[in-house]
Amino acid sequence: MGHPTDGTLRRLVDEPAGVATADREHVADCPVCLSALATARQEAAETGAALAVEFDVDVDAGWRRLSHAATADGRRKVAVTAPARRWHAVLRSPVLAAVGAVALVTGAGVAAAADWFQIFRAEQISPVTAPEAELITLPELDDLGEIEVTEPVDIRQVAGPEAAAEASGLDAPRVNELPQGVTGAPTYYAAGQASAVFTFSAEKTAQTVAAKGETVPAPPPGLDGSRFRFVAGPGLAEVWPEARGVPAMVVARVVAPTAHSSGIPFATARDYLLSLPGLPEDIVAQLRGFTGDGKTLPLFVSSDEMTSATADVGGTRATVLSSRSGTVSGVVWVDDGVVTAVAGSLSTDEVLSVARGLRGAR
Repeated sequence: MGHPTDGTLRRLVDEPAGVATADREHVADCPVCLSALATARQEAAETGAALAVEFDVDVDAGWRRLSHAATADGRRKVAVTAPARRWHAVLRSPVLAAVGAVALVTGAGVAAAADWFQIFRAEQISPVTAPEAELITLPELDDLGEIEVTEPVDIRQVAGPEAAAEASGLDAPRVNELPQGVTGAPTYYAAGQASAVFTFSAEKTAQTVAAKGETVPAPPPGLDGSRFRFVAGPGLAEVWPEARGVPAMVVARVVAPTAHSSGIPFATARDYLLSLPGLPEDIVAQLRGFTGDGKTLPLFVSSDEMTSATADVGGTRATVLSSRSGTVSGVVWVDDGVVTAVAGSLSTDEVLSVARGLRGAR
């Protein structure tokens, strides 16, 4: 007989009773499958760390896991303590650090005050792929200026879909058919609005660049001291846990990212930050390929760990991500100002099937 699929190996980790006896016996006697099973166990542990959701949400730990998903050998260990670091851990790219364009959940519904104008609103998502070693060289937000968190992150468990919809102002998506291995009713979470203001500092940026032995180019007029305001939330999530407590599937929905500036256009900030010496050339090239109108949300992907592709979801272009073993996958897209994502211990075919079968608005 042939080797069991990656999905079968993952179910040996999560739900061994659901695997056929013939498959279990094959794996027990097959060195190739035993090695693959060890990899599946390792990824299950990593997924648990990255996706674990508890009633008392540790926001700092959550941002740390989601923004800096550590590999098993500990190549990336990030200490996040101050509230401001919740933001700069997410806003890692030179473009996003410059304009405060996105967080994982950001709100487009906040009207700009008289001295702010909108410079970014995500209308599509595009992956930026690079080796892990290059991604971790991108500057942190507080390497380039100062952050003031004006509204802290607030994530809480709620009673059900109606409560999640009421708290977030978004319709809770309804899954048409659960994939094999995903059972029961989900737990619902709502995220309130959070906000922060980033002030760009030419002096601090020069110090960051000088520490790498480089000389910073002169900033364009008006950039030094300029402020960028970004808002997070509202959003909601539905989580289906497996028996071991690791989510089998997560369906999330948030208002699409926006950012506002006190006077500097998006393209001006973007072009300057991309001109800083020491940035990986392939990442810069990919970002320069985006339009300068502030409508494309970069999704940074470690090519060592993940693959990315595009697919159609209800007539909308979506980004599909999958671990290289194929045991963890996700799909994310923007439609009419709302970001929706489906992810979990599933194959790409399974997450796409769920995404295409979602009911409800968006």
